[in-house]
Amino acid sequence: MGAMRRLGILGGMAWPSTADLYRRINQGVAARLGGAHSAPLIIWSVDFAEIEAHQAAGDWDAAGRLLADAARRLEAAGAEGLLLATNTMHRVAEVIEAAADVPLLHLADVTAARIRGDDVHRVGLLGTRFTMEQDFYRGRLADHHLDVLVPEEAGRAEVHRMIYDELIHGQVREASRAALLAVIDALVVRGARGIIAGCTELELLVAASDVEVAWYPTTALHAEAAVDFVLGAGPGAAATGARP
Repeated sequence: MGAMRRLGILGGMAWPSTADLYRRINQGVAARLGGAHSAPLIIWSVDFAEIEAHQAAGDWDAAGRLLADAARRLEAAGAEGLLLATNTMHRVAEVIEAAADVPLLHLADVTAARIRGDDVHRVGLLGTRFTMEQDFYRGRLADHHLDVLVPEEAGRAEVHRMIYDELIHGQVREASRAALLAVIDALVVRGARGIIAGCTELELLVAASDVEVAWYPTTALHAEAAVDFVLGAGPGAAATGARP
């Protein structure tokens, strides 16, 4: 086996999902290589309160500068690729890509590749309001020839609320699980044949066994792509950020 590639993780948005991603990547490397193997990772964990304030103010330029600086620092520390451990902050993915000379494993590309591999074409997207309502994520999925549905206004408000009021603090409530499942059911009625957990924290609430259609947990998919990269997967959309 050749040397593993070192991956830099831009994390802390929020920390529970970064911790879960770290665990999954190391478990994936151990499962493939056996023994005492683990992944060579460098983590830059931001203060999420600062990022959240920029989000609330609509100051994406400031958030992008902060993460671009972190990306450069990860590259300087030896990262050979980058992973942004959040769906919402892919809003500034292009800024991060421009700041570093190593590839970013773009989460929307990774997710779309799995969906298309399942021959699913219409999907429901759950996440923060930013992810559900802005084009940076939906548009990237559409570039992969996917028909993307989002919840109605009340559903979007409820999903956003549970993410910011509960899940980023590690709080998992049965009432919120029931509410999220109701939002998912409504998307299925509208024709969704798969559901994207487009916020990493949503995987704390719902699992594939809770959903009657295909379930696409972005943390798990991102972790799989990260393991492929660490173990030297050849160039492709997931590893290079290339668009279809």
